[in-house]
Amino acid sequence: QVQMVESGGGSVQSGGSLKLSCVISESTSSTYCMAWFRQAPGEERERVAAIDSNGNTIYADSVKGRFTISQDNAKNTLYLQMNNLKPEDTAMYYCAATWRAQCLLLPNEYINWGQGTQVTVSS
Repeated sequence: QVQMVESGGGSVQSGGSLKLSCVISESTSSTYCMAWFRQAPGEERERVAAIDSNGNTIYADSVKGRFTISQDNAKNTLYLQMNNLKPEDTAMYYCAATWRAQCLLLPNEYINWGQGTQVTVSS
């Protein structure tokens, strides 16, 4: 079974940066979408960024220009570079995968999930 493990979370001040990593086990699937979701207390889980098999990326409006999703296929690792962090970015961040050509929006459309890594941004 596919396994995903996140790391890189932590506590930073507003304006700071963090880089999250997600190590993904080997897969024979050539079609996929890898995504980062986040969930703050009392909020719905939301997709913040995604990247598909062709390298196309998509971002939530709230993080455009600040976050960058990327993938190192040789290392089977997904990344989320987060710059200019704001208190409203505080959340548990999860990596997820779905084995479809399209990057879907809703959490229940993703099959594999990591355990989450906490990001806390203070003023």
